Amino acid sequence: MPENLIAGPPPTFLPIDPRAEQLLAAGTSPTEVAASCPSSSLAWALLAEQSLDAGEPVAAYAYARTGYHRGLDSLRRFGWKGHGPIPWSHEPNQGFLRALRALGEAAGEIGELDEAERCASFLADSDPSAPAKRG
Repeated sequence: MPENLIAGPPPTFLPIDPRAEQLLAAGTSPTEVAASCPSSSLAWALLAEQSLDAGEPVAAYAYARTGYHRGLDSLRRFGWKGHGPIPWSHEPNQGFLRALRALGEAAGEIGELDEAERCASFLADSDPSAPAKRG
């Protein structure tokens, strides 16, 4: 049977990062997790969210951009071709999606409105059910 090209690419499901998950579950600070597991988008997303909460949008932007790019690297390693679903419901995808959301929020706070808009569109395209706002 031929492949259905109309349906679009299949969803991408990132694997769990067991070391980062273990450290975070044990209460290790996101700073320490990012230092020991720099490919963990979740650690960078948590740092970005903490910085946003602390009123430090420039630091949040840097953390979020790092988590975003580390996530893109992971997505590509697991078959993502630059488009297609990245389901929020799959917990290991949430690190990347949270970094993307934080990047958009931080970009908006520093006046990078085009980037904030691109991030919001990318998040919605990745999974329309992904929360657009934290909290």
